[in-house]
Amino acid sequence: MIAILAILASTAFVVLNPAEILRKARDSQRMSDMASLRTALNYFIANTSTPVLGTSSTDGCTDQTVDYTYTAEPTFDVLYTGTTESASTSRAVTSAGWIPVDLDSLLGGSPLSAWPVDPNPSTSADRYYAYLCHAGNVTFTSYANMESGTYKYLGPSDVESKDGGNLNTVYEVGTAFLATATGTAFYENSL
Repeated sequence: MIAILAILASTAFVVLNPAEILRKARDSQRMSDMASLRTALNYFIANTSTPVLGTSSTDGCTDQTVDYTYTAEPTFDVLYTGTTESASTSRAVTSAGWIPVDLDSLLGGSPLSAWPVDPNPSTSADRYYAYLCHAGNVTFTSYANMESGTYKYLGPSDVESKDGGNLNTVYEVGTAFLATATGTAFYENSL
């Protein structure tokens, strides 16, 4: 009887795979965070007469002389070839946050209390949220990298290659897809 229970318990453990369940839960949080980011930024663009998506109207987006990726992960520059501004300590929804968009300037206040950050950023440089913007076109893209085998590129529920973006191995949301891939790095598209 005990042997049967042991076999059933080990089978259930293998089938359920608690580590993968946790990775899938964090990926669900990533997809939810990206949707919240997109909604908040679209609301900002729609309700601001001259929306500034970078550090200022003349700096911080891909159509300027200096290209930036704002990221909540300090080691993201390994994957990105431009200048990386890491603001991993600031989730403020002002121009001082890791996304330098002043949501607090909106009439009625910010739709977010804080910019989201990856639910598991310290495990690897592969866990990050990133943001690119294009000031002239008033467009943006936000990025997250999925962790579970289910949602990653070529997984059974792959969201990275099926999000409509230019990068097959990163989850992208936004008003335009501002990056293209070369090897393991990604670059801004020239718009």
